Amino acid sequence: MKATGMVRPVDKLGRVVIPREIRRQFDITNDEDSFEIFIEDDMIILKKYQPSCIFCGRADHTIQHKGHIICKDCIQTLNQVLKEENE
Repeated sequence: MKATGMVRPVDKLGRVVIPREIRRQFDITNDEDSFEIFIEDDMIILKKYQPSCIFCGRADHTIQHKGHIICKDCIQTLNQVLKEENE
């Protein structure tokens, strides 16, 4: 883990401001980007959210179906499995 030397306070609503330099470095756009929050030991980890396939985790070539994101490769795999089961 790389230290930045930047320290930010938590406000009364529990918010922390991400410094502009870091937002630029990670191409974070206000009101557009979201974050996933992870906890590991004594750390809180923020990761820029990127929707990904519920089966394989890939983020490219995805579609949303009934509230779930699925990549085209997994759709093809599922179609093949269904085809084999119906034979």
